[in-house]
Amino acid sequence: MGKDFYGDLQLGVLGGGQLGRMLIQEAINYNVNVHILDPDKNAPCRKLCNRFECGSLSDFETVYNFGKDLDMITIEIEKVNVDALEKLEEEGVLVYPQSRIIRLIQDKGLQKQFFKQNDIPTSLFQLISTKEHLTNANLSIPYIQKLRKDGYDGKGVKKINSLADLETAFDEPSLIEEWVDFEKEIAVIVARNDNGDVATFPMVEMEFNPEANLVEFLIAPSTYGFDIQQRAEELAKKIANDLQIVGLLAVEMFLTKDGEILVNELAPRTHNSGHQTIEGNYVSQFAQHLRAIFNLPLGDTRCRSNAVMINLLGEEGYEGLAKYEGVEEILAMEGVYVHLYGKKFTKPFRKMGHVCIINDDRELAISNARKVQEILKVKA
Repeated sequence: MGKDFYGDLQLGVLGGGQLGRMLIQEAINYNVNVHILDPDKNAPCRKLCNRFECGSLSDFETVYNFGKDLDMITIEIEKVNVDALEKLEEEGVLVYPQSRIIRLIQDKGLQKQFFKQNDIPTSLFQLISTKEHLTNANLSIPYIQKLRKDGYDGKGVKKINSLADLETAFDEPSLIEEWVDFEKEIAVIVARNDNGDVATFPMVEMEFNPEANLVEFLIAPSTYGFDIQQRAEELAKKIANDLQIVGLLAVEMFLTKDGEILVNELAPRTHNSGHQTIEGNYVSQFAQHLRAIFNLPLGDTRCRSNAVMINLLGEEGYEGLAKYEGVEEILAMEGVYVHLYGKKFTKPFRKMGHVCIINDDRELAISNARKVQEILKVKA
């Protein structure tokens, strides 16, 4: 680093949601001073950081002025002003992940082109300017349409099942990609520091909420064979090295029914598919991200135990001040760890927290997780 950061380093984080909150909890162990910029005056990080600024993440002047006196900036969300980050880099502020990588990943079309150029297996795709171009698509229906920019947490994604669906398709620049009849959605989180050291967390298996298109249930470690897990982890390492990223990278993939692995999307930050690492691994994804951006030795990513992570989502039909039901009941269960995100208001499918369930017996961990899902509710 060239500077004793144990108490001196000024770290800025763009975004003050739950990912920033959990990053601060880890940064406290290093005596790092954390500054947060977020547009929500009630952001979960507002009372935990050294300095909280309420402001737009997409406004050039706001992001530039926030970062100009800091040593380093990182992100917890990709939708940020990259032009401001480029200027800050030119002036000597360290930005990890680098601004060029954020710019690439902000655009799902550029992501797909990057996969193609670097021989990274992914589904067939086509870039589209307007929905009129869908009538001449090279892909057969059904296929997936994704907005090139600003899609997040399942938003900005449509499945085109028939010609009738073209009427309600996105009219903005987008990409269409072949519908993949996959067996399982899997993910690997990889870390890379400025020395070029690379480490992956063990592959995880994910189940999604079909209505919200959010990760609802995650199991680690995977029980798929060594060959599949190794191929997934090697793919994640290749992408990290091809990008020359500094920091954490979540690589979401499809495992097809014939055993092929296709890369779906990237997230250059801590990620929902790594929350179980807080209790389930020797090093958490948040500690690993800090190690990577501070150019420290990367931590031991091995699993301590079987871990199941459940996203705690706002219940349908409830909107307003959040109320949590069933917390005491699930805390009476063995190996249950609750993480509430400090969000004042709930709404349907909003991420309000997560729960990690640990057990040496994998099936018991899954069974207990199902019970937690039934008992714990966020209402208003």
